[in-house]
Amino acid sequence: MERNIKVLLVDDHEMVRIGLAAVLDTEEGIEVIGEAGSGEEGLRLAKEYKPDVVLMDLVMDGMDGIETTRELLKLQPDCKVIVLTSYLDDEKMYPVIEAGAFSYLLKTSRATEIADAIRAADRGQSVLESQVASKMMNRFRQPPAQMKAHEDLTDREMDVLRLLAQGKSNQDIADTLIIGIKTVKFHVTNILAKLDVDDRTQAAIYAYKNGLAE
Repeated sequence: MERNIKVLLVDDHEMVRIGLAAVLDTEEGIEVIGEAGSGEEGLRLAKEYKPDVVLMDLVMDGMDGIETTRELLKLQPDCKVIVLTSYLDDEKMYPVIEAGAFSYLLKTSRATEIADAIRAADRGQSVLESQVASKMMNRFRQPPAQMKAHEDLTDREMDVLRLLAQGKSNQDIADTLIIGIKTVKFHVTNILAKLDVDDRTQAAIYAYKNGLAE
């Protein structure tokens, strides 16, 4: 006879917990061993009952689902956390996945889908609701952010650019940095080339737009 998968429910809405418990108790091989109305209570019950799977809400008073997931997996690294939430925004989705959530479902999921996700998690298989999977794929399809042109400037060239943006002449820059006028001209030429701009004015505009000058 196969063992039951021990499931802990963590959600601050009592009616949600009651509904989930009632549905999951009818599923073969799944046993709801506890219900928690907060992240803090969820950690306490997880430490006591050692569940195989935790159904985790994201938005709760006190300790939210992200922090609870992170702390729970420190206590029980082998536990599988399935996020069950109404939220699809990036500010919540990506941090909880990075915290170690194994699967991510929406509360609009059918009871059979939740039960299947629990069984899959117990087998070591992640499940992502289709909208979640689509968002993640779109995120990874995006090209990496291009390096800003000024990131290729040396420290000395950055000093020259900041002074140039203040309207300083080559002589002023030379006096401020205690370097030769020819050295200043050399740095200015390099700065224009690296920033791909035509003159000092465009270089100054670039510096202000990128927060490099006061």
